[in-house]
Amino acid sequence: MLRKIGITMVAGTILFTGGVPAAAEFQPSVETLILVDADTGQILFEQNVENPLPPASMTKMMSEYLILEAVNNGDIAWDDEIEVNEFLAGLSHNQSLSNVMMRIEDQYTVEELYESVAIYSANASTMALAAHIAGSEGEFVELMNERGEELGMGELLREAGAEYGMEELVEISEAGHGDFQFVNSTGLPNRLLEGNQPEGTGPEEDNYMSAKATATLAYHLVNDYPEVLDTASIPAKTFREGTSDEIHMQNWNWMLEGTQYSDLDYEYADGLKTGFTEAAGYTFTGTAERDGQRLISVVMGADSEPHRFQETESVMEWGFENFEEVEIFPENMTLSSQETLPVAKGEEEEVSIASTDGVTQLVMDGEEEDYTYSIELDEELLTEDGKLEAPVEEGTVVGQMVVEYEGDREVSYLEGEEAGNSRVDIVTTGSVERAGWISLTMNNVGSFFSGVWSNVSNTVKGWF
Repeated sequence: MLRKIGITMVAGTILFTGGVPAAAEFQPSVETLILVDADTGQILFEQNVENPLPPASMTKMMSEYLILEAVNNGDIAWDDEIEVNEFLAGLSHNQSLSNVMMRIEDQYTVEELYESVAIYSANASTMALAAHIAGSEGEFVELMNERGEELGMGELLREAGAEYGMEELVEISEAGHGDFQFVNSTGLPNRLLEGNQPEGTGPEEDNYMSAKATATLAYHLVNDYPEVLDTASIPAKTFREGTSDEIHMQNWNWMLEGTQYSDLDYEYADGLKTGFTEAAGYTFTGTAERDGQRLISVVMGADSEPHRFQETESVMEWGFENFEEVEIFPENMTLSSQETLPVAKGEEEEVSIASTDGVTQLVMDGEEEDYTYSIELDEELLTEDGKLEAPVEEGTVVGQMVVEYEGDREVSYLEGEEAGNSRVDIVTTGSVERAGWISLTMNNVGSFFSGVWSNVSNTVKGWF
């Protein structure tokens, strides 16, 4: 059990000598936007992020997550060969959708289909991989929804209501009941699948994700499987080069250097996924890294393809300019007002203590002094008098230093508010041997006569 003691120190009194003007608030040009630190999951900016909307191909981020998971677990291999059925072959020739052409008489490796998904957002390729992993796309969709809940994307829309049709689903989503649902592996509305929608889903159903749910998915994708960026950052590649089905796959992420839209280049961008629906407008989940700091953004409601990238660059630049990682408290720090702990039955009466690791936080400009710490000691190690009983070994964990933000900005995280509290162990920095029996006896005798003398003294004082 940890006992919190009343010691609170402000970071600025230790590390900083002056304040910095607060950063300007970001002014978005879209209705829905979220910006997240990819390392901690801290939300740096958010607006209208709870409303689930049809995300179109951004749905494929969950498919990519499960593909990479299956490869890493050894369930499938990059050189596995896949055959496609007649429906997928026909769908792949539908050039009104994003596709690479496939044929029932040919075989395709997991790797080349995955590349067509990550670079070109190929729909039939995604469905073929889904069936290869789970046995059918319907079973793959079940995995998508299960993993979404496990990753903390929120509540399933299906669990927010009973059976409903498309119009009812739209009403439920607009009311904010639920955060996401997957009904297929691609993000296409089921109505475009010509009655071949995954089993267990309706012909009029669609995929839904809120901006926060989408950011949560992207956060786990780039952290759990960072190799996703190796492919997502490829500006263009040729599928089945040298064959009659050869197709030049231009990455839909126009922020990447090397695409045909050089005016939208952003040198730090290396992912992740675009989408478009009438309800959500032009959408984009982007990620960029600058000077070792990675950010993730989700833009929904842009009014054009360039707009979604321009807004992404604007919010990314705002984030990079106004937030940086700062060492709030150093490692091996002596704790103010609690430099030692008293020791019972030891050759020494106290032992020095200190924190172990340093504490680094993503700090907004002007808020460096808004971090404090408190001390929590492990009561199970202490006597009734609040002492450690000898012998005490060096490096014994005696409690924790809890660092908290106490500024005016509401700091939240994708995975809950508690994620923002940094805890660092407090340990003894010296050792204390247990006193011998003679010393303990003399101490007890001394304590006895000290008590007797105190009583006599108090009695005499009472006579006068």
